[in-house]
Formats: sequence, C-alpha cells, structure tokens
Amino acid sequence: RPLRNSKTSRLREAATRSLRRLDKVGGPSGERGILQSNMSSVRAHTRRVLGVRRSTFLLTVFAVGYVVYLLTGGIVFAALEAPIERSIMKDLQDARAAFLRAHPCVSDSALEELIEEVVKASNRGVSAAQNVSGEPNWSFGQSLFFSSTVVTTIGYGHVTPLSKGGKVFCMIYAMFGIPLTLVLLSALVERLMIPSTVFLQFLNSRLGHLYQPFNIRVLHLAIIAGTLVATFILLPAALFAALEPEWDYLDSLYYCFISLTTVGLGDYIPGDYPNQPYRPIYKVATTGYLLVGLTFMMLTLTIFYEIPELNLGSLFLMRSDEMTADPEKMRLQTPGVSVGTKYTTEDRFRESKDNTPSPEDTTPVHARP
Repeated sequence: RPLRNSKTSRLREAATRSLRRLDKVGGPSGERGILQSNMSSVRAHTRRVLGVRRSTFLLTVFAVGYVVYLLTGGIVFAALEAPIERSIMKDLQDARAAFLRAHPCVSDSALEELIEEVVKASNRGVSAAQNVSGEPNWSFGQSLFFSSTVVTTIGYGHVTPLSKGGKVFCMIYAMFGIPLTLVLLSALVERLMIPSTVFLQFLNSRLGHLYQPFNIRVLHLAIIAGTLVATFILLPAALFAALEPEWDYLDSLYYCFISLTTVGLGDYIPGDYPNQPYRPIYKVATTGYLLVGLTFMMLTLTIFYEIPELNLGSLFLMRSDEMTADPEKMRLQTPGVSVGTKYTTEDRFRESKDNTPSPEDTTPVHARP
C-alpha cells in the first residue's frame, strides 16, 4: 500500500507539471484562461450608447436617416416632375381632340385602340414611327450592347427579349455573366491598384513632411476621382452631345453619370436616333466605354473605402465596439471592412530584405526611423 500511494503521488505530480507546461506554452488550459480573460475584458470595454451597443445605436440612426433621405427624394421628385407631367398630358389631350376634329370619320374608341397598340409595341422596344431607322433592335451591334447592359447590371430596359426562349436565355446568361463580369472588373482593379499605390507613395514622399497621412490619402482620392470624372464623364458627354442630334450637353452628362453608376434608367440610349450613321460600330464602341468606365468607377470606390476615416460601414460592425480608436488598426484588424484584398503588398514592389518604405506606409517622412 505505501508503494501504491507513492506511485499515485508521483503520477499526480507528473500530471501537474504537464498542465503547468501547457499553460506556459499556451496549451488547452492556457488558451482557455486567455480566452476567458479576453472575453471578460471585451465585456468590460464594450462601448455603449443609451444602454445599447454603440454600433447598434449608430446603425439605427443611419437607418432612420436613410428612410428620411428616401422620403426627401420622393417629395423633391414629385415637386419637380409632376407639373411637367401634367403639362405633357394636357398637350396630349389637346392633340388627340384636334385629331378627332380634323378626322371625324375616326371614332374615339378606334383611336384609343390604335394608341394602345402603339404604346404596347413601344414598351417592348419596337417603335411605330414612320421615320424609324431601318436598323433592327436585334442586329449584332444592338445585341452586343444589350448583352453588356445585362451582365453589368445597367439594364436600360429600352429593349427586352420578346420570345420565351429569349427570356429564359437572358436569365441564364445573366446568372453566369454577372459573376464573371465582377471577377473581371475586380481583377482589373487589382492591377490598377498597383500604379495607384505607387502614386500614393509618391505623394507621401513629397508631402509627408507637411501633411498628415489622412490628408495625403484624401488628396490621392481627389486626384483619382477628378481623373475619372474628366475622362469618363465630362469628355464622353461632349462626344455624345456632338454625335446625338437630340441631346444637349446636360442630357449627355446625365446619360454618362446614370450609366456608370449602373442606374440605367433607359430614357437616353446612344445610337437610337433614326438613320444614325455607323450604328453597329457606335454600339460596340459604347459597350467598350461602359466596361472601361465601370472599371475605373470601381477603382475609385476601392480607393475611397481604403481610407478608414471615410469608411462609414465600419462604424456599424459589432466588432467596432471593442476595437481601438486608431482607424488604421481598425482597418487592418477587421476583415471585410475595406473593399477587396490588399492589392499592394511589399513583395510586389521590393524584395523582403529591402529597407525602403512600404507603398502602404503613409507615415510622414520626418517621423520615419
């Protein structure tokens, strides 16, 4: 019995030493203790407003503000557009009455039936005007333009599939085409982020001793956004105004903005004017413009979301309640806060042993070691 007690004591001591060793190296017991400590620390430091999580409070305020924004839009659009609509309706009623007076042999019901057929055809993308262009809606150029508006989710809606087979194919085509388009545009943006970050590094090297990193990032964003607006909105608007007989510059500017933001209302479509010269080529060129413009639009949005102070979405994450107030640390610690991956890592620009600053290092020059 003394031998058995001695053996049991030795086993107990060995087990105790093993548990202590696991605690020192962060084993299961140590991990459990660390986790419990972290959880209690998180609960103790969770930021709250009016008794609820700060992120929940901010999200509620944002949702209410968003509803108010929608209501404001409805009020403003109704105030601006309703008088114009009433004026057009009055002109249309006067024109209809004048037509019936000039053609007494035509009954009001017969004219109504004709108007309904014309409207029905127009809603399906077929014009009933006598001087309409002989170019069909489903030529190759038109069809390519339609395909691009489907996969880019612009969806003007002026031309739609008429057959059941066309509708089924359109759904299948969009189901695969939209993800493929997103992959393509994301890959292009990833490549464009490399020269963009080199430019940011250049600005930091020149202005880092004068301005804070946030100010340099905002300047970088302003230059990229200004280039986007000038190259893909202002200049193309002037070109469309020259090519489209019925568009003024404001109409063209409106079309470019509505298209590149993928709103795609469909009230202005390039190349649909009767007898438009080189219409198929015009449609193909417009398709290329939309794809390139959307790529640079995504680039601008990516640069915008890479600035932590401007990324309001991070304020609504529950993780932000326990995060440090340092926006750069918040951006690095929170997955999914910024759009996409980190496009420019050190090994893309320099060898790992190089001592030159990282392209993402926005520390002022005078503050670097």
